[in-house]
Amino acid sequence: MDPRYPIGEFEKPEKLTAAERAEAIDAIAAAPSELRKVVDGLVDAQLDWPYRPDGWTVRQVVHHLPDSHLNSFIRFKLGLTETTPRIGTYQEALWAELPDASLPIDVSLRLLDALHERWVALLRSLDNSDWARTIDHPEMGRLRLDQLLALYGWHSRHHVAHIRSLRGRMGW
Repeated sequence: MDPRYPIGEFEKPEKLTAAERAEAIDAIAAAPSELRKVVDGLVDAQLDWPYRPDGWTVRQVVHHLPDSHLNSFIRFKLGLTETTPRIGTYQEALWAELPDASLPIDVSLRLLDALHERWVALLRSLDNSDWARTIDHPEMGRLRLDQLLALYGWHSRHHVAHIRSLRGRMGW
């Protein structure tokens, strides 16, 4: 198994069915509690251990999730209120080096809880026509909102799996 992709690489679907959308929303809804479970009981030395060689530490992964998901929440709102907005990217590797990435993880766990509560409420309110709306991503091109949903359902599971697989390898 490639430690970079413990659940496999993201594969962009052409379109999601209603059942696939519900599954992705459920993954996003579960992400805060799944993350809390997988970091439960870890001490600072473990939180500051990289999940793979040359990878982020567990602490950086925990702080990355709200960084990334805040961006996604905004992208959904832009996609719902504008006509194919060109969204911005961000330098996630550099964000992971900023001083706030060394804070206690509870700060980001609380932020993720609140963010996901709002985000999931928004996602569950969308109708079929909303899912067909698009954004223009500088690296991925035009994305339907259901494709963006698939990406972040995967992303939620992906980073939890990084920590879970590290714990398994290390016997934590």
